[in-house]
Amino acid sequence: MVEEIRKKLREAEEKEDIKILYAVESGSRSWGFASPDSDYDVRFIYVRKLEDYLRLDQKRDVIEWQLDEIFDINGWDIRKTLTQFHKSNATLFEWSNSPMVYKETPEWKEVYQAAKACFSVKSTLYHYYGVAKSTYCQFLTGEEVKYKKYFYALRPLLACRYIWEHRCPPPIVFAELMRMDMPADLRKEIEELLEKKKRTLEGDKHSPIPRIQDFIVRELEVWKARAEEVKEEKKEDWTALNQSFLRLVEKNL
Repeated sequence: MVEEIRKKLREAEEKEDIKILYAVESGSRSWGFASPDSDYDVRFIYVRKLEDYLRLDQKRDVIEWQLDEIFDINGWDIRKTLTQFHKSNATLFEWSNSPMVYKETPEWKEVYQAAKACFSVKSTLYHYYGVAKSTYCQFLTGEEVKYKKYFYALRPLLACRYIWEHRCPPPIVFAELMRMDMPADLRKEIEELLEKKKRTLEGDKHSPIPRIQDFIVRELEVWKARAEEVKEEKKEDWTALNQSFLRLVEKNL
C-alpha cells in the first residue's frame, strides 16, 4: 500500500506540474488506533514553479487528488502552508510530526525548522480543546456511541496535557500521549477500549463507558480554563518564512 500511495503522489506531481516536498499519513493510522476498515488519509505539501506565483489568475492553493472508500489524498501549496504555520496551525504541526512519512525532502526540513518558532501554546491549546469539545457534544452524549469517537476526544485532551508540560507540539502517536500521568484504573480502561476499537468497524455502536465519559468531562473544564489563562505569545516576524518561500520557488524555476 505504501508503494501504491507513492505512485499516486508521483502521478499528482506529473499531472499538476508540482513538486511534492513532504507527504504523510495524517489520520487514525498515524495516531495508532485505526479500525479494520479505516481509509488512508494522505496529506502532502507542494511547491509550484515561480511563474505560477506571479500569475494574475492565481491557481488554487489546495489539490484534492483522490477521495474514495480507500484513499483521502489532498495537498496544500507551500504559500498556504507557510501562512498557516505563522498562525500556529495545529494540524500542520501534526502533519510535520507524523510517524508515517511517504516522502520528505531536504527543503521541507528547512521549512519546518523555520516554522517551529511560530508554535503558540495558547492557540494550540484552544485548538485541541475545541476538537475534544466538539467531538464530545456531537458524538458522546447519546445512549450509544462509537468507540472511535472516544479517541477523537481523548487524544486532543492528552495533547493539551503534553503542551502544558512541554510547551511544544505534542506527539502524534496515541501510545506516546498515554505516557502522561493518570490513575491506573483509568489507564487500564482506556487501553482495553483501544484494543476493542482496533477490532471493531468504524460504524459500530456501543453503550457509553462512564469512567471514560467522566474523565473527558473533567478534562474539558480544565483545558478550557487553562487555555483562557495563558498569555498570548508574541508572534514571530515573517522573515524566516519569507526566506524559505523565496528559496523554494527559486529552486523550482
